[in-house]
Amino acid sequence: MNIETIVAQAGIGADSEKGSISVPIYHSATFRHIALGVSTGYDYSRTSNPTRKVLEDLAAELEGGCGGYAFASGMAAVTAVLMIFSKGDHLIVSDDLYGGTYRVLDKIFCRYGITASYVDTSNVEEVIAAIQPEVTKAIFIESPTNPLMKITNIREVASVAKSRGILTIVDNTFMTPYLQQPIKLGADIVVHSATKYLGGHNDVLGGIVVGATQELCEKIKFIQNSTGGVLGPQDSWLMIRGIKTLAVRMDRQQDNAFKIAKWLKERPEVKEVYYPGLPGHPGHNIISEQAKGYGAMISFKVKRKEFIERIINRVRIISFAESLGGVESLITYPAKQTHGDIPEEVRNRIGVTDDLLRLSVGIENADDLLKDLEQAMEGGRA
Repeated sequence: MNIETIVAQAGIGADSEKGSISVPIYHSATFRHIALGVSTGYDYSRTSNPTRKVLEDLAAELEGGCGGYAFASGMAAVTAVLMIFSKGDHLIVSDDLYGGTYRVLDKIFCRYGITASYVDTSNVEEVIAAIQPEVTKAIFIESPTNPLMKITNIREVASVAKSRGILTIVDNTFMTPYLQQPIKLGADIVVHSATKYLGGHNDVLGGIVVGATQELCEKIKFIQNSTGGVLGPQDSWLMIRGIKTLAVRMDRQQDNAFKIAKWLKERPEVKEVYYPGLPGHPGHNIISEQAKGYGAMISFKVKRKEFIERIINRVRIISFAESLGGVESLITYPAKQTHGDIPEEVRNRIGVTDDLLRLSVGIENADDLLKDLEQAMEGGRA
């Protein structure tokens, strides 16, 4: 079955007793047992909930994994994955990544003896050079990275990792399983901030983890149940509803993003555009091979830093807000928002500089978005 049909049909058949098309919301913390030693399969909603189970099974199907697990936020999902590791373990991590992931590694997990090396994972030689024999346990990849849209050859890195007994973890938030399925490329674990494209409407927080093997799924499930950072039934239902339109949303958002990226390339105020759908992007050929699209995230640098405030303050259709992936277009200033917790010297080294803006392209009419950007940039010419 094609993925467009899978997402549109999400949850149908889950209520076999009454046949409801929309998944029922099981607002119950606990479940009555039929008799001593006889269970319906549900005992307590931290462990499992029927509404959440539909979402989790859907996530596993979409990513081609063994099992899916829904968490209260994207960072709760990332945290659960990191809890697989132990004191003395070493991780290799994409150097250009979401600031929250950097923060949880640098400020929290380091206290428990887990270390990380940040490298350009789009360069497999850098990945290989960073491996510490017997110590490195995983490679954590964002592809495309947030916010500079670097593309990692997932198949190549996963092959290197497997040959050394190392796990490959891919944050697939920007691409979604509609466009990219890392497990099919060799990854062991996929993580999502489901708040973004999976939910799609900026109205629900959530995180998803999908494991490729039964062994990994058992570890993730144990952590989920033990630590309790689960997604509630109402939010699970909202996530399922959002996923139903994933395919049509992503198609529209990608089309809009490509038009805007080409337009930005020609603007005199703009110094550089980061969008993997542009033929000149250094990762264009790789993403063309490992995904069926380029996503709807664009970052760009302006020629003068003072243009930043002008653009942010003048956009009218596009909202100045954190987050991404919803039907509404959002513009973000990474240096002060999403990546503000990364030390300035590190940000400057990897290119997340004070002249960079990130644009999450929505489903609005592309011409209206272009007009909004144009009027915001007026007077900001070089």
